[in-house]
Amino acid sequence: MSLTDYTVRYLPRIEDEMKDLLELEGALAGYYGMMQYHLGWVDGQMAPMQGAQGKRLRPVLCLLACEAVGGRIEQALPAAAAIELVHNFSLIHDDIEDGSATRRHRATVWKLWGQPQAINVGDGMYTAAYVKLSQLPERGVPLQRAVTALRTLSETCLTLTEGQYLDMTFEDEPTVELEDYLWMIRCKSAALIACATQLGALLGGAQPEVIAAYRQFGDCLGMAFQVIDDILGIWGSEAETGKSTSSDILARKKTLPIAYALSDPVFQALYAQGPIGAGDVSLMIGALEQCGARAYAERIAKEYSAQALDHLEKAGLDTRAHRAMGQLARSLLGRTS
Repeated sequence: MSLTDYTVRYLPRIEDEMKDLLELEGALAGYYGMMQYHLGWVDGQMAPMQGAQGKRLRPVLCLLACEAVGGRIEQALPAAAAIELVHNFSLIHDDIEDGSATRRHRATVWKLWGQPQAINVGDGMYTAAYVKLSQLPERGVPLQRAVTALRTLSETCLTLTEGQYLDMTFEDEPTVELEDYLWMIRCKSAALIACATQLGALLGGAQPEVIAAYRQFGDCLGMAFQVIDDILGIWGSEAETGKSTSSDILARKKTLPIAYALSDPVFQALYAQGPIGAGDVSLMIGALEQCGARAYAERIAKEYSAQALDHLEKAGLDTRAHRAMGQLARSLLGRTS
């Protein structure tokens, strides 16, 4: 089976697992409707639709890891759904904290319904993730294994908020050390992907050394994924990414190319001047390329991707799902959205 075959088989079950908790009915239809809107299931009037739903990368990786080590995906489905709900809770809150008006080509939840409702909806989605995770013993998962999964996701959620704190703090700093930036994205972005592959292997009954290798694979894959996001945030196509490619520069976000360029006195002076307008964006992008920021970020993405594949090989498995995980990692470098 190819990666596409696995994804086609997994996605409907992941969606059903999440929908199980987010029903549109009664006085709370609007509340759960906002969650369903963000997840791409309904439009702004709560009418069913097939909207952009994101890649569902994390739950797919969780199920792949479970199947790769010989486990039954039925036992990992609650964890896969929980991971995706946590990811989307973080996106709803990120959009508020970043002031982002669009995501996946549509208005964000806070833009349509206001910040107070969006904060509450994000909190609800976070809580729903733990309700879903608590169903592991009902699927036949041994209690101690379920407790380990709960602790792993809880520690990951704390790490996510640490990363978001650092990200917002960096916005007020004139420069950011590259090591500090890479640590921030390891917390904010890579941690949940590492959690996905770790939980999949854990719930599949893998040996500790395989679980550790899969976690490291997810960590490096997550780092590569975020660095590529940073590149696409400046040089990507807005039509493909669904997000403005000038927003990071206008908001003075310290993404990896910008953090690298800020060591250059010329770019630092340019970036530190008065308000950045839309007309300044092309000038900034040219300066980033001139000081080698794009080339640096592309090299870092390739290094993390290679490390991810090394950890996957160290797991010592050769199942079809295991090979599909490698296929997914290789596909990331060529993505444009």
